[in-house]
Amino acid sequence: MSTASLPVESFQARDYKGDLKPIWCPGCGDFGVVQAIYRALAAVGRPPHEIAFVSGIGCSSRIPGYTTAYGFNSVHGRALPIAQGIKLANPELLVLVAGGDGDGFSIGGNHFLHACRRNIDLTYIVMDNRVYGMTKGQPSPTTEPDWDSALAPGGTGLRPFHPLVIALASGANFVARGFSGDPNGCADLIVQAIRHPGFSFVEILSPCVTFRPDQREWGKMVHAAPVNPTDDPARAARRIMTDDGFNIGVLYAGNRAPFRPQTAPAASMDAIEAEFAL
Repeated sequence: MSTASLPVESFQARDYKGDLKPIWCPGCGDFGVVQAIYRALAAVGRPPHEIAFVSGIGCSSRIPGYTTAYGFNSVHGRALPIAQGIKLANPELLVLVAGGDGDGFSIGGNHFLHACRRNIDLTYIVMDNRVYGMTKGQPSPTTEPDWDSALAPGGTGLRPFHPLVIALASGANFVARGFSGDPNGCADLIVQAIRHPGFSFVEILSPCVTFRPDQREWGKMVHAAPVNPTDDPARAARRIMTDDGFNIGVLYAGNRAPFRPQTAPAASMDAIEAEFAL
């Protein structure tokens, strides 16, 4: 019987839903993101045992534990190097990474730059709420400079980190932004990201209603990007640099070939032992 005649297994979103119950705060945007991930994985159709889901530390980094995929909850800021190692060791796996703006752009910022540069075929989903939610509301790299809080009276005065600009400039092959209040739209972006070769970066605006109740207004502020996706980095840079931070959709879809290391045939044990013979 040829493989072409074998029945194709279909999956539903529930097939990717783990047994653990999410423990985020009521109203957290991450609830919408995890639902989008379930729907996206069902659309892609890879069985759970062919998926590796890696995360760092933070509210959003709980997501791999809420799926039926193989999960790895790494240390703070180090999800991307671990995910890249997994993908290079087993290229047949579908590798996803989840994180937040603190985990991904502060302690993990250097890894983010070089993951974009290497362009290994994986998908990085960052839930950006512009605050450290798990550690009680400190400003994050993406927090507005004038956001006033008990921990930063009057604001930090620092220019925010711009994830989409940094991703594009560093070499990411796919750059998009979604909103957690639109799970179907996020699911579509994640599907496109997974199917696009190379390093795909999806920023999802995910309100933290506990420490940033003002973000409840984001649902009224997000809007579809007024332009079609482009494969021209210069054009994409102009679009991203001039947007208002609430454009939703695919902003760049490049054509750079993913990084695949040259591999030599595995040496036999006898040959390895011979190298160490006295």
